[in-house]
Amino acid sequence: MKTPSARNVPALLHALHQEGFSGTVRVSGSPGGTIHLRDGLIGAIETPGSPTAVSTLLTSGRIDDDAWLAACAAEPDLDRLDLRLVAADLIGAAEVEVVCTAAVFDGAFAMAPSPPDGWELTEREPTLLTRPGVEPRPLAEETTRRMALLSRLWGPAGELARVRPEPVPGRDPEADGRLTRRHRELVESANGRRTPRDIAFARGRGLYAVMLDLIRLERLGAVRWENRTTPDGRPSTAPRVAPPQTAADELSPRAGPLPRRRPGGGFPSGDLGAGGG
Repeated sequence: MKTPSARNVPALLHALHQEGFSGTVRVSGSPGGTIHLRDGLIGAIETPGSPTAVSTLLTSGRIDDDAWLAACAAEPDLDRLDLRLVAADLIGAAEVEVVCTAAVFDGAFAMAPSPPDGWELTEREPTLLTRPGVEPRPLAEETTRRMALLSRLWGPAGELARVRPEPVPGRDPEADGRLTRRHRELVESANGRRTPRDIAFARGRGLYAVMLDLIRLERLGAVRWENRTTPDGRPSTAPRVAPPQTAADELSPRAGPLPRRRPGGGFPSGDLGAGGG
């Protein structure tokens, strides 16, 4: 299969969108990932860097394993699995769309901090999709926004992805009235060994939302970590010191309204593998 000439992944996706391409883009690198397109729209992104829609649905308990296996057996074409899940009353049509669309945006965000080594186009690979799909431009714009926000609130997203938070000794999350149940669950998952990615997979939540919550928990003094690297690449032994919080800081775990799937328009020069900016 011929690969269109493109300077980066967003430009490639834009070209494939213009062509109405249906197939798979395999992006190599760390973490790398697989981008599934249908008629030029992005239906799913699967990457080791963040939970997929399937992982989110199963880990969160929204759909149990037996029901999932039964649905897969009844609908072998995974491109139509969402329709089977809805028909079996396992999940509503709106909810499955929200989960699948959120996974697309989270997957693009997870792939953004590291430049890709390359990519290749392959035939269609059936998978759980969001319908009708996401256009490349709003996906790149939202990825850029997320990277910029994390940089403003904390620092480089790639560096935050490598921290290993742990609870602050002597703090009882259950007794802290400032923490929601969601926050307390994150504190329970932070054991000094798990990265934000590990916590996201363990909790069945998006990586971006987990990162925002961890920043807030650090500022509240509920978790801590050592994260900075020295110029020679060795880990710093200095504990992270939280900067003052301002009213303008956005620490909500919500990613904000998902960009509309609007037609047409150009495409930014950012690279999904280079932070979108």
